[in-house]
Amino acid sequence: MNVLLSYRGRQVTDADVAFIRELIAAHPTLSRRRLSQELCRAWKWVQPNGTLRDMVCRGLMLALHRAGHIGLPERRRVPPNPLAQRSAPTVLEIERRPLEASLQSLGPLRVEQVRRTPQESLFNSLLAEHHYLGYIQPVGEHLKYLVFAQSQVVACLAWSSAPRHLGPRDRFLGWSAEARRKNLHLIATNLRFLVLPWVQVPHLASHILGRMARQLSGDWQRVYGHPLYFLETFVDPERFRGTCYRAANWIVLGRTTGRGKDDQTNRPNRSLKEVLGYPLDRDFRRRLSHVRREEPSHVRADSETT
Repeated sequence: MNVLLSYRGRQVTDADVAFIRELIAAHPTLSRRRLSQELCRAWKWVQPNGTLRDMVCRGLMLALHRAGHIGLPERRRVPPNPLAQRSAPTVLEIERRPLEASLQSLGPLRVEQVRRTPQESLFNSLLAEHHYLGYIQPVGEHLKYLVFAQSQVVACLAWSSAPRHLGPRDRFLGWSAEARRKNLHLIATNLRFLVLPWVQVPHLASHILGRMARQLSGDWQRVYGHPLYFLETFVDPERFRGTCYRAANWIVLGRTTGRGKDDQTNRPNRSLKEVLGYPLDRDFRRRLSHVRREEPSHVRADSETT
């Protein structure tokens, strides 16, 4: 079998293309979206939580179409892009009473996951107003948290899917390119961390990071159907020392190249960031380096019809 295309870590062979052509011919009235869903079901191409990898599959089929390997039906409509049309978060008023206290005097903290809850708009508002990077809508798998001391919000954290290529992390884990493609979803990035500016509580930030390390994987499992084994974040050394991460036993992995994921020049075009990581499992390297061998997709599809 000849490999005709590699897309998002999946190698597509001439037998795969023949299967897709037969699928299209058998369903001449289906739209591109419905065809990609049928292909996902045939290949059992699903996320760990069982959701079809519809968008990725649609991109694969479009790449094959543009390369002349298959013929897709005409596009029926262009769906709106919610990210391009998203408005800035509305600033919400909350209690801004200065809070200067010891960590012990705060009492138990409450850490709430607020994505897809009524509290999400408050989370977005606080980041937009008070984080130096502002608010951006995470893509892919992500969770959002508010931290409360009694009824007062004291901090916000956002966690998202990890970037595909990150040299210091990849060298620290020692995983292969194939293992990275298969297991990248088992890592989450701390995209934003904000302790509100009127909150002055020594050791609060490192304490919150410790709480998150105990809670995050279980929340991810409930929402996305798989655990996490490693956390990572970026610190701008021109602005911060990353003291709270170091105090919470995060490991300094190295520095980025400053080129970004879409670099075409091999020259730095942004500030270098320090990369820190935190293992959530003692056996994290083995778990992240393990690659489960599977039969080729066309073999699985054929066996299901017999």
